[in-house]
Amino acid sequence: MDSLEKRKIILEHYQHPKNKGLIEDNSYFCSNTSNESCIDEVNLMVKIENKKIIDIKFDGEACAICTSSTSIMIDTLIGKTIDEVIEIYNNLENMIENKQYDKSKLGKIVVYDDIAKQANRKKCVLLPWWGIKKIIDNIDNNY
Repeated sequence: MDSLEKRKIILEHYQHPKNKGLIEDNSYFCSNTSNESCIDEVNLMVKIENKKIIDIKFDGEACAICTSSTSIMIDTLIGKTIDEVIEIYNNLENMIENKQYDKSKLGKIVVYDDIAKQANRKKCVLLPWWGIKKIIDNIDNNY
């Protein structure tokens, strides 16, 4: 994927983020993640049924990278099983840390494959994913 296409995807998800806006529904698991070094804060609501992500909603204040990462994450994870989510998360983390990863598992999230070169932006990409990980880690014991 060339840099122009990456930029287009990031801007599209920043300007028109998926599932922005929280709702009142106790059937969702919630998490809040924030970056202590900037304004980024992401609130997630995740609906999980039968170990599968059915829906994700978010709100918060975040930069273009964090907002687009959240939107792309939502696009990527809805319909995935918890095991698939963990596999995607692990591959994303490896990509961000410039370690070996399976590009085929990441879908559009590969738009951030150069982010390892920008250490100060890693948290921007990972912040919403940490929220998903927090939810999965907390509910995994309940399934």
